[in-house]
Amino acid sequence: MSLLPALAATAATSASTAEPLWRTIDQPMVLKALVAGVGVVLIAWELWWFLGRHGGGVVAREGEHGLQEITITVDGGYAPSRIRVKAGRPLRLAFHRIDPSGCVAQVIFPDFHKTLDLPLDATTTLELPPTEAGVYPFHCGMNMVRGVMEVE
Repeated sequence: MSLLPALAATAATSASTAEPLWRTIDQPMVLKALVAGVGVVLIAWELWWFLGRHGGGVVAREGEHGLQEITITVDGGYAPSRIRVKAGRPLRLAFHRIDPSGCVAQVIFPDFHKTLDLPLDATTTLELPPTEAGVYPFHCGMNMVRGVMEVE
């Protein structure tokens, strides 16, 4: 039993007299400012990338009887992710899924109470009735991949 207190006393003595495992190297102020500036720029770019508006969107083409149509490719996201359609006209959205990820196996239009299952390597259509002007978001089943439908 006398061995344990002796080891503890030795460890306490050696820990207080030993050098630290690392030492601080002071950096020049210019380098500190450069690193901080690059960090701020990267944060701003990330916010723009995930929250910013990218382009004006793709306008749906008009088919027969005033039916608007657009094809959206699902591959790691929606392409295009921003679509523009005219108000008061019916709309047909064709989703072509080529991404095997389970996240994008569904698309949800919460404002229309519509959910569409998207089988892999297939095109699935969704028809929406004439809609009032506004912005209508849509997203995947996990709400990670998003798109916007702008009705003008």
